[in-house]
Amino acid sequence: MKSRYIISAFALMLSLGGYAQKDQLKALEKAMKNFEPTAVKNALSAAESVISGASDQEKAQFYFLKGNALLEFANKNMETGKNLKEAAKAYQELMATEKKMGKNKFSVQAEQSLATVKQKLISSAIADSDAKRFKESADKLYEVYNLSPQDTIYLYYAAGSAVNAKDYNMALSYYEKLKQLNYSGQGMAYYAKSAINNEEQLFNSKEDRDKSVKLKVHTEPRDEKIPSKRGEIYRNYALILVEKGEKDKAMQAIKEAKMNNPDDTSLALTEANLYLEAKDYASYKRVIEEVLQKSPNDADLYYNLGVISGTSENKADAEKYYKKAIEINPKYSNAYLNLAILKLDADTKIVEEMNNLGNSAKDNKRYDELKLQREKVFKDALPYLEKVVEFDSGNLEAKQTLLNVYTSLDMTEKYKALKATMN
Repeated sequence: MKSRYIISAFALMLSLGGYAQKDQLKALEKAMKNFEPTAVKNALSAAESVISGASDQEKAQFYFLKGNALLEFANKNMETGKNLKEAAKAYQELMATEKKMGKNKFSVQAEQSLATVKQKLISSAIADSDAKRFKESADKLYEVYNLSPQDTIYLYYAAGSAVNAKDYNMALSYYEKLKQLNYSGQGMAYYAKSAINNEEQLFNSKEDRDKSVKLKVHTEPRDEKIPSKRGEIYRNYALILVEKGEKDKAMQAIKEAKMNNPDDTSLALTEANLYLEAKDYASYKRVIEEVLQKSPNDADLYYNLGVISGTSENKADAEKYYKKAIEINPKYSNAYLNLAILKLDADTKIVEEMNNLGNSAKDNKRYDELKLQREKVFKDALPYLEKVVEFDSGNLEAKQTLLNVYTSLDMTEKYKALKATMN
């Protein structure tokens, strides 16, 4: 008799517990209808305290209500980031619980709410980034990635925000994940112009874009290749390791990446940049020239070779590489600019010597010689500066330099015409 009484009392305790859980869920539902924040918080806390012993069905209902409550808090700008992340966890727990039960009572709506959470996290992360709250932005973008791991682009964005926040440990862990996933981000972007306002729009897929063009809602379709981000990923990963004093590990990571992705020239350029930072110019040049054998029509590569040749005081090679870049891309304004700078570099020494001359006949003769040399320097730089201004009309520094050259060469009419465009 005694044991039966104990079992009966235990069953009564379970029954009372079940009533308590149902009561708390009803109270939470009621608070949600009126949605007074303090009342909802209290009801949520009370329900949370008894839910551990609830049935799976009651747990699913609780997680659904919890997710809705936290999402509404975020909508009211109450601890937006924190509540969005907690709402996402609640919806995920709900779906996991219903999957275990083999039911789908709340999951469909929860999936829709998760999509809303994801979009709000992205918008909030962008706002944080614009306000230079890079750490908060990185946290939210990483949460977006956790919500949909197939959208690896958000892990890439999170890593970039972590770099901007100077949280290099966080950035390193995200780049590690990207490396393990062998993420490149390479693909195609599909654009077309709106028939209403003529503004170009990006589409989610080629099918969506082509359908819209067929319906004449959009016009002038174009495809744009999205380059590989792998080089940038490994470059940032390597630079963080260099910052941490692990240069050998950084270089080893790049070499391994090149072996696994032999056709990705961005990785070779990353390796070259590491050599450049180490001032190992010979290795830099070797790697760039290896890449040029694979991509002989890449103007940027020749331009980079020109930069490094100029840095190592090899002006003849620098001029050769800049001209090759222009041969491939006749509108390469930076190559024209650097050619002009190469030519104008000689002017500093000429002016210095002129200023140190005296008034003797010998000095006067030398002055006239240097004056002719200076004139030749300006004439050599002139066509390159004019090309810079032609292809990059917003470059005010180049325009001012060109004005000085026009003045030195007594080119009054050209001076006035250029000056008028600046005014």
